[in-house]
Amino acid sequence: MLARAFANGLCNRLAREATRTVGLGATGRQDRQASTEVALKKTPLHDFHRAQGGKMVEFAGWSMPVQYKDSHINSHMHTRQHCSIFDVSHMLQTKVYGRDRVKFIESLIVGDIAELKDNQGTLSLFTNTKGGIMDDLIVTKTDQGYLYVVSNAGCADKDSAHMQARLQEFKAAGHDVDLEFMEESLIALQGPSMAQVLQKGVGDDLRKLTFMTSVLTPVFGIQGCRVTRCGYTGEDGVEISVPSKDVVSLTEKLLADSEVKLAGLGARDSLRLEAGLCLYGNDIDETATPVEASLVWTIGKRRRQALDFPGADIIVPQIKAKTQRKRVGLISTGPPVRQHTPILSSDGRVIGEVTSGCPSPCLKQNVAMGYVEAGFSKVGTSIQVEVRKKAVPAVVSKMPFVPTKYYMGQ
Repeated sequence: MLARAFANGLCNRLAREATRTVGLGATGRQDRQASTEVALKKTPLHDFHRAQGGKMVEFAGWSMPVQYKDSHINSHMHTRQHCSIFDVSHMLQTKVYGRDRVKFIESLIVGDIAELKDNQGTLSLFTNTKGGIMDDLIVTKTDQGYLYVVSNAGCADKDSAHMQARLQEFKAAGHDVDLEFMEESLIALQGPSMAQVLQKGVGDDLRKLTFMTSVLTPVFGIQGCRVTRCGYTGEDGVEISVPSKDVVSLTEKLLADSEVKLAGLGARDSLRLEAGLCLYGNDIDETATPVEASLVWTIGKRRRQALDFPGADIIVPQIKAKTQRKRVGLISTGPPVRQHTPILSSDGRVIGEVTSGCPSPCLKQNVAMGYVEAGFSKVGTSIQVEVRKKAVPAVVSKMPFVPTKYYMGQ
């Protein structure tokens, strides 16, 4: 039953984004898909994915692997039990230089970057003047004289234009700041055996590299790599920024270890959902504030007091006054719960909507997240979800659904 649910479309976003599969099916469809593939952007690993049996789909304007020869479930569980490589080179990587780089980035986001130690990073949010979330991103304060920023592929054009517009304002005001949009590739190595695999290829002691810290280091002899201990699966893991000319070589070196397999967007989506992590465009967007999205923890204490980030006059009062709706986790049995599924009260009244959902390979239950009226947001609240025009029992659940295993040090 679970396997059939995955086969019928693992998680809502992928079912929507993957409507045009590249290079598969009947001859006529192959021709249309071939022309589609030409128009899509490709990562430097694209041909490697195809050679490894990757099933390529359109995602955020890119041709990306949704899965390989293993099933979604097997790939998901391999990541939970061993480790997997994900190609995330479609994401936007940016360096922010200059004496006023921290002031610049803090003018756009809710996080306290000034308080970070060297080579420490944090998840933050671009917000607009109405308090809406423009994107989520990770900002690392490096010891190399720049901030290293990673943001979402689907928002790359919007984010780069947003940063460039603010850059012009800062320069016009006499501030010292500049941007570099990077050409490097980015791969994520995720899973409990990540450290034993990667340690063979780096000179630095990975026991000293804790969650959300970063280091410049050769990796398996490849120079110019940045290794950041973070990821999108809830497991211990790293993201490796690597010169694009070397990304195939690095991927092959990692795959030489029997612990490592390739994984695609399908497993990435179910893993992040089990970990309670948001997908921009589904679970957060410009209609949601950080308070509504249950992301208050991303707002630095100093920033709350200073009210000096976009939308602060709307967002900060919500912290105390509460909001009319809130993002929550949901668990149900029966048919899978997908995006846009109505959430109902016990008497059948619509109280919200699901934003992401899929069967959980680890829990053997359906997991989802969505927004409900604040009065129904308490963990343990019994509610219903409308699946195929039938009300199915569900319960508001604490997230993450599966405990995270981020490495915080020994």
